[in-house]
Amino acid sequence: MKLFLAFACLLAGCLFAQNDDLFGLGKYLYDAIGERIRVFELVTLDNQTFTYDVLANYREQVLYQINEKDKTCQKSPLKANFMPMGVPPGSSLVAQSVLGDSSRPGEGLLVNTWTGNQPNIGRFMTTVTEFGCIPVTFVYQLKPYGWMHVSYFDNVIGITNPDQLNPPSFCSDANTMTHEEPVDFMSLFQPKN
Repeated sequence: MKLFLAFACLLAGCLFAQNDDLFGLGKYLYDAIGERIRVFELVTLDNQTFTYDVLANYREQVLYQINEKDKTCQKSPLKANFMPMGVPPGSSLVAQSVLGDSSRPGEGLLVNTWTGNQPNIGRFMTTVTEFGCIPVTFVYQLKPYGWMHVSYFDNVIGITNPDQLNPPSFCSDANTMTHEEPVDFMSLFQPKN
């Protein structure tokens, strides 16, 4: 079992929820070494559409919600631990298969599908490429949405502008909302009481 993307990369992806209340499409900047993830996403939740620009810095335990247009930034304590993209330890291999055409060379992609149960994820199934262990899909359970399905495409190893993994200069004035309960990325989508 290997971990994939142990360095910075650019991913595009889709996020779907089982109950049709949540759909997202966006690009993600992922830095396993610096334990940072930035997400630029268009999300539909309960028939309303939002855009998100979120930077999670797991080493500093800070989540930035960034509004480039208004040059504003909300800084919240982050409660989640960094979870490297990869096949989690203790996973079981389900199958190896070919996406596309396996009858002619170069027309298919060899992938491995893994499953398991992790305390910080719950039940999951992930498909990664055989060579490079690049993510293809990740499916897991999340309350209150049920099964979540993330599809990755247009993966690029390396980031042309690594400064995007740092908060913009206008975030330096943002105070951490210490009176708020710590958040994780998915809590942004959970209904507020």
